[in-house]
Amino acid sequence: MKTPSFKQKLQYWFDNFMARGTSAMLIGLFVLSALIIFIAAALVKLTNTAPNGESFLEVAWMSLLRTLDSGTMGGDTGSPFFLLMMLIVTFGGVFVVSALIGIINNGIEDKMEELRKGRSLVLENDHTLILGWTPQIFTILSELILANESRKSGAVIVVLADQDKVEMESAINDRISDFKNTRIICRSGNPIDLNDLEIASPHTARAIVVLAEGADSDTQVIKIVLALTNNPNRHAEPYHIVTQIREPQNMNVVKMLGAKDRVLPILTNDLIARVVAQTSRQSGLSIVYTELMNFGGDEIYFKAEPALVGKTYGEALFAFETSTVMGLRTANGAVTINPSMDTRIESGDQLFLIAEDDDKIIFTDSRPTLDLNLIHESKKVSTPKPERGLILGWNRSGATIVRELDNYVPKGSQLTIVSDIDDLEKQIKSEFGKLTNQKITILEGDIRNRDLLEKLEASEYDHVIVLAYSHLEVQAADAITLVALLHLRDIAEKDETPFSIVSEMLDLRNRELAEAAQVDDFIVSEHLISLMMTQLSEDAELLDVFTDMFAPEGSEIYLKPISDYIELGQALNFYTILEAARRRGETAIGYRLMDQASHAEKSYGVHTNPKKSEKISFSANDKIIVLAEK
Repeated sequence: MKTPSFKQKLQYWFDNFMARGTSAMLIGLFVLSALIIFIAAALVKLTNTAPNGESFLEVAWMSLLRTLDSGTMGGDTGSPFFLLMMLIVTFGGVFVVSALIGIINNGIEDKMEELRKGRSLVLENDHTLILGWTPQIFTILSELILANESRKSGAVIVVLADQDKVEMESAINDRISDFKNTRIICRSGNPIDLNDLEIASPHTARAIVVLAEGADSDTQVIKIVLALTNNPNRHAEPYHIVTQIREPQNMNVVKMLGAKDRVLPILTNDLIARVVAQTSRQSGLSIVYTELMNFGGDEIYFKAEPALVGKTYGEALFAFETSTVMGLRTANGAVTINPSMDTRIESGDQLFLIAEDDDKIIFTDSRPTLDLNLIHESKKVSTPKPERGLILGWNRSGATIVRELDNYVPKGSQLTIVSDIDDLEKQIKSEFGKLTNQKITILEGDIRNRDLLEKLEASEYDHVIVLAYSHLEVQAADAITLVALLHLRDIAEKDETPFSIVSEMLDLRNRELAEAAQVDDFIVSEHLISLMMTQLSEDAELLDVFTDMFAPEGSEIYLKPISDYIELGQALNFYTILEAARRRGETAIGYRLMDQASHAEKSYGVHTNPKKSEKISFSANDKIIVLAEK
């Protein structure tokens, strides 16, 4: 091998030195400036050509001033050699200053680019960390901002996603106008990459929300949870992780990964299917769920009340004026919504209630005034008639919806499914097999076709469900749903037989457009999941409450005719309604005024946790919202 020359070695050293970046360039300029100044000063001193016999340091100072300001030499006098040295120093200064300006400018640009990339370390504690980027993030951020309002010292939310930092910040600012006392910090990086994950300081976060991204979202979620729970830098305390899973078989994998942590996965398709199935038979139910899970009004809190120890659950219902009891959590952690009214409250037990805030849960020992003469006695329940249901469209939740409907509808019911998905009949039969209470008819067709809807005689069905196609892009799927809804509403207005229309929307913004169709209910699937994830990120103990609430076993939320409970047209307080429900083994949590059903600003008539002493009169179409077994 040929030995490199001195020039090549010098060039190689210089290239390596300059490759170190801005700091190396600044050091090089400083050294070059010092050499020019001290060499010039030394030559002037050696030749004894200083104008007034200045010392070496004085000549060096004069050279430094001419390096920094080229105009300084304009007043120089002295020998030709001295003037030449000052001229050389000045030219060197022009070069150095010009280079310095360029280096500083490039350094600032590099730093701005680095900041744009969002690669700097987040130095925060007790923050909420969101990993991933989907449309759900805007709902989650909005709800967390509301939840953080009560934190006097403010709060921080960190978002880490494989997106451009500036674009993320711009999208958030476009969708959220008021951050209140919350700071939102965005960082760019892949949540699966351990090095990128460290940027967001996951080990100091109070809660971590993992969003499901991509076509194979479950795999992405599993990898991120694995990166968190098996991180070499993890802390000993359990991590609080909230996420969502689409396929049931992946639930056990996620729980296995979080055996030492508090990992709370939500089975998305199953939850939405249950809500759709229940709401199709009870208009307004999804609004009740939304009211219970958002931070805009009242939320669910746990409360231990020593004064109620020894009393029954039925007595506890009347012990709070501005909050509403939902159920009981025993000392061993078992959660029951609407337990038996004679259940004794023991030491260590906690009630869970709907309240505006935890400090609004105030016990009162005074006996409320009840209008007992306005309460209707429990009537014998008549045998339900078989129902006819129609599902328009199809998605991954469809099979679960059919199974859920089979649990609720009377025997002999019929269900017709219409979709333009190829080979749907074979797919459906392989997914849910034989049904107990309903017979299925599957048809192929375009659900936007008015002639098809007329031929189906949509008005002859008791319930119509419009599902969003999951294989299409979000806006395209919602557009098909909107067209079908407009046709259905027009058909309903021309027919005297009422039938309920329930629709699933993918984008929350399209709900406002769909209100023109006056649909009885909407299920914005991603929105509802986002609300639940946000609630669980703030309080992991709510998982047991939500699990019991949405489970087909035990008590669930029902909207029942209020005329079955109390006398209509008479002003009475909510304590009286509580008593009417208690006598039937049910827990009343609110009511729905049907004359407000089309007013979004009035929560579509849904009132949960009303003030119990205020009097109100009801009409024949109004509903009572109760927790009951059926």
